Amino acid sequence: MTKPMEPSEEQAWLEAYRNGDVEALGKLVEHTRRPLYSFILRMTTPQEADEIFQEVWFRAVKNIMRYEDRNRNIMSWLFRIARNLVIDRARKKKPDFNLEDSGRGPDADASTWYDRLAIGGLGPDTIVAGQDLGQRIAAAVATLPAEQREVFLMRTEGAVPFKEIAQIQDISINTALARMHYAIAKLRDKLVDDYQAFQQTAS
Repeated sequence: MTKPMEPSEEQAWLEAYRNGDVEALGKLVEHTRRPLYSFILRMTTPQEADEIFQEVWFRAVKNIMRYEDRNRNIMSWLFRIARNLVIDRARKKKPDFNLEDSGRGPDADASTWYDRLAIGGLGPDTIVAGQDLGQRIAAAVATLPAEQREVFLMRTEGAVPFKEIAQIQDISINTALARMHYAIAKLRDKLVDDYQAFQQTAS
């Protein structure tokens, strides 16, 4: 899971940018790049991900001077913008778009999973096994219903609190928690054999 950033540091970068420090915005963009881009990539296609990521920050910068919700971290705000852009783009391509139809294919990039599995000190054979498992995890995540996939990715990639995930999806916290529970249960069922094999390789 992506390590959550202290809100005070995010606010410090934001305030510095508002006071004219352009480099502070660059630091904020770079900090959010990996979790935010990973979320977009797994909800769209590689061809669209770059455009959507740039559009997220275009809209964020356009409104950042008015951003005052100190009870919600900036990552949650960016995820909300990204989710809306993903839905809008899908609806333009398919007017009767349903969020459940936005699944990714099994060949989705799994680089973020690689990094988590390629733990320092493991041998080459174990690293290869971990990378293969990473691809299988990405493929399994792609099969989740879109609402569950959103919750899973916002939580694991962006460390977004469940309260804010619930606000983004316009659901109750209990529903957000339930979607995470169902997502994990489905992934566990799909990956149990692979995970056991990886553990044996790493032992």
